Amino acid sequence: MFGNSILVINDDEAISKYLREELTVKGKYIVTINAGSAAGIEDFKKNGFAVILVKFGMRDMPGAEIVRRLQAVDPDCVVIALIEHLDQNVLMELARLGIYDFITKPINLDKLFFLIKKAVDLHSLVVIHKRLMQGLKEQNVALQKQNVLLAKRIEESTRNLTRLYEDLRSTYMHTIKVLAHAIDARDHYTHSHSENVAKFAVIVAEEMHLPVEQIEMIREACELHDLGKIGVEDNILSKPSALNEKEWENIRRHPMIGAQILEPLTFLGGVIDLVKQHHERYDGKGYPQGLKGEEILLGARIINLVDAYEAMRSARSYRKEPFTKEQAVEEIKKNSGTQFDPKVVEAFMKVVHLFP
Repeated sequence: MFGNSILVINDDEAISKYLREELTVKGKYIVTINAGSAAGIEDFKKNGFAVILVKFGMRDMPGAEIVRRLQAVDPDCVVIALIEHLDQNVLMELARLGIYDFITKPINLDKLFFLIKKAVDLHSLVVIHKRLMQGLKEQNVALQKQNVLLAKRIEESTRNLTRLYEDLRSTYMHTIKVLAHAIDARDHYTHSHSENVAKFAVIVAEEMHLPVEQIEMIREACELHDLGKIGVEDNILSKPSALNEKEWENIRRHPMIGAQILEPLTFLGGVIDLVKQHHERYDGKGYPQGLKGEEILLGARIINLVDAYEAMRSARSYRKEPFTKEQAVEEIKKNSGTQFDPKVVEAFMKVVHLFP
């Protein structure tokens, strides 16, 4: 089915009816409702959907079990959780499950439509990526057979393959988030780092009452903020001891590299500037441009803080034991006004109880 199709697994008939009316009329989505978990999973298995809204707290099956069974059908399925109350345990469970995002009651329709639009876009990118990879595999096999049979035409075949890659370049740009995830996965210490930073940044941005559009821009920038590390050598990223000045210079290039990679993707707009500025410090001692205070975009100031927090709370090659939550919070407070914007620190302190 795919396309604009949405599956809702929810045993609250009133909420399901409300969601179907809003999503069908205003969003032009094709919405299928299942009040039972098993029936919903079976429906997904038979028909496939771009996005699945799953209520956590169903009477017949725990939300985590529903998600695991959906992922058993399609590991790349895009799930948005419908939850009653937001707390740290729920956030940790959603992170472990690899949930795309969540929405709480009362349902904010603007946020829901943004989430669904982005989720549908993400699903389309994943599908395109799979098709492209399968197409490339098939074409590579065909080329190998052709080279065996027609050795004299190897040069011509190579030119044809080069043209094919050029034609596909613009389409591959739409898979940039998949690439960003792959970069995180280069080092098991940073697996899911960008996803975690995105979740934390959205919580802080919402606490600061930023517009939905700006929050979405911050989320996208978080997902792509370390894209430039594709230009940093593995032995530097995973070095277990202190970096020398030349290695630090290499590391400091990654915001600019990321921005340069994204520059042709004009639809990303302000996301590129946030990626470029996410290592700028409030006191002007950051990089790559040495901006300070209000010269730095607010979104970049938020990313700078939550990126630092997530890094402190995670093991690294140079630090096997992560900071405790209390140590990380104390470090954030200590650097308020120097590394971090005091206003962002203030908002962070109000919501830090939601962070792992």
